[in-house]
Amino acid sequence: MSLLSSFKKRSTLDAAIKQVAQARKSDAGKAEQLYKSAYQGFASVIADNLMFSEALYHWGFALLHEARAKPPLEAIEIYEDAISKFSFCLLTSPNYLGAAIDGGVAFMELARISPDDGKAGLYGLAEDFFEKAGKIQKGSAAYNLACIYALRGDEEACQQALRQAKEFGSLPDETNIMRDEDMENVKQAQWFTEFMDAVRAQPEPVREKLTDVEISGEPKFKLKKSEDFDYYSK
Repeated sequence: MSLLSSFKKRSTLDAAIKQVAQARKSDAGKAEQLYKSAYQGFASVIADNLMFSEALYHWGFALLHEARAKPPLEAIEIYEDAISKFSFCLLTSPNYLGAAIDGGVAFMELARISPDDGKAGLYGLAEDFFEKAGKIQKGSAAYNLACIYALRGDEEACQQALRQAKEFGSLPDETNIMRDEDMENVKQAQWFTEFMDAVRAQPEPVREKLTDVEISGEPKFKLKKSEDFDYYSK
């Protein structure tokens, strides 16, 4: 980060902090505007820091996988921690596709181990993440959305989402779809049978076989030992 950029971010941060202080003393209408302006300031300060965002994503990814190996009561807290990391990642990098998809996955897995009265709300939050993923890259979370629609019994929406997943190449293979418990509500439907028949009839993509090549670990150039390299010279 350049010195000028650092000063600008410091100025933006100071302004946002002052807006929060003003909001605490203001009436409801003005306070809301000040809070929103402050949030934008905070977001701009931490935005565009790719390494920071990547660290948050991989932290959340690790927590997501750790939660899967824990008993439900212990896993709930870990899932919530993972979701917070994915959410923060999206705050710093709004177009981070992995965080949008895996944040939705974390909410879905959390819903499965939560009491029945809380499942619908958690699936709704998962849907929000998947829809965001779809805005970042169309069709990227179409199958995930199809699962949510199937769980709700919304067959029309499920069918449309499956078609979109197939169109954009995000559809899992036949075996995984048929084993997916989220799809149980629609597996006996005529349209689902026809859809899967079409999937089976579609030829698998031909993958070009890579030929063996000799890889040299030596660099393509070498500096002569006699050369002095001054990084500060122009």
